[in-house]
Amino acid sequence: MSNMTPNPDEKFVGIQVSPISFIDEGVDTVLDTLKDRVGVNVLMLGTVSWLGLKTGRSISHELDGWPDHGVPEPFTMKGGAYYNPDPRYYTKTLIKDFRATDKEMEGIDILDLVIPEAHKRDMKVYVELMEPFFKYAGHGSVNNIEIPNLATCMEVDVFGRRKDDPSTSNPDYRNWMHAIIEDQVRNYDIDGIMWCNERNSPLDQMMQGQAPGDFSEASRNEAIARGIDVEACRRGCIAMYKFMQDALSGKTFDDGAFITFVRTLLENPEMLIWERFWLERNKDLDRELYGLVKWCKPNLPFGLNVWNRNHFNLFRRAQWPWHEQTKYADWVKPITYQHQSGEIWHKEFGFFQQTILRDFDPAVAMKVLDGILGIQGSDLESVVQDGLDPDTYVYGQCAEALKGVHEDAKVFMGLGIDAPRVRADQAKCTPDIAYRSVMATYHAGGHGVVLSPNYASMHLSNLDGVAKALTELGLKT
Repeated sequence: MSNMTPNPDEKFVGIQVSPISFIDEGVDTVLDTLKDRVGVNVLMLGTVSWLGLKTGRSISHELDGWPDHGVPEPFTMKGGAYYNPDPRYYTKTLIKDFRATDKEMEGIDILDLVIPEAHKRDMKVYVELMEPFFKYAGHGSVNNIEIPNLATCMEVDVFGRRKDDPSTSNPDYRNWMHAIIEDQVRNYDIDGIMWCNERNSPLDQMMQGQAPGDFSEASRNEAIARGIDVEACRRGCIAMYKFMQDALSGKTFDDGAFITFVRTLLENPEMLIWERFWLERNKDLDRELYGLVKWCKPNLPFGLNVWNRNHFNLFRRAQWPWHEQTKYADWVKPITYQHQSGEIWHKEFGFFQQTILRDFDPAVAMKVLDGILGIQGSDLESVVQDGLDPDTYVYGQCAEALKGVHEDAKVFMGLGIDAPRVRADQAKCTPDIAYRSVMATYHAGGHGVVLSPNYASMHLSNLDGVAKALTELGLKT
């Protein structure tokens, strides 16, 4: 149902913004620019991260140049908490000393700095958090995480080797995530939480050439408590990992890669049991945090920032149905960074094309998956350069989300404004793309937008496209 005459009283125009922008430009300048020039009324403020995409300046300035605001030089971010953690909430975790030590932020609590001034302007402040918090390829991760004993929290792969992500089953790590949520909800006058969970499942990891996890002691014990034969699952994962490695190396299969994949799956159903176990524990984390927020403040909104891989990947699309997520979210934000997404879709298809769909013509196979998933993108040869069209991609994903939530949650579309590029020939954002993305959201019936992923990398000239659309929709005067 179209929402081309949205109610201004229900306006939700959010923007993801890092702490450094308020230091570089000043709180008043940032807030006045976003409210008066763009039409923003909700700030999604990154408060804990070691990822430049969340709490730094532009991470793609070498390709994209610097935006037309802020400080045009790299930020040697150390990462951590950009608020003052209350020690009372961290007694059940070894992660206690994680306050950011960036000299630019010395003595500054970003929530204390921003919230009063935002509220004076009738702007809301949501805390934005994303897991994984630490090293995450392509997100401008810092090189070293200065948290003592963090290594003891890491995942373990199928061969018993320590991986480079903390295990979400590890009590210290899980309790720390609970603590940073409760701390901020109880101690600050925030208006909501936006939580993002971007973890690769065991099958994801194998298709990307990695040995799967998580076989840490904590994860194994949780599986055993659920009646799962961990060793049988481990053997099944090893068998699937071996197939994926053979496929990636170009080995010839008598019956082709796809049939061999199905055979490996049928001969090792325990691999799917482990995949399912991982999936449920991952969702449990979202459910726990939603419940924690509602226990602290029942009326505080909790929303999910939903990974675009969930609509670009056949398996993840089946694993993450929209309506299920409404049981632990008041609203959802589908990530549709349109100009960037051609490359994301191309990369995601590559995981399939190099493994289980290796024997099919790539252009044909991509079109088949495109049709199944409803992406409506360009051909394989040009999708990176073209990006994805807001009139079909943003509109289509918004319509799919609205259909899936069955009116049990709001849908705020995540629109890419200068989302970082990784290739020189990758499509760029323009004011027209920004304009059409907003219009497509409301034309599909969406309830609002979140401009993403970081104000520090956005060009004001492209944000003017957002302002034009909001003006036409009666959401900006």
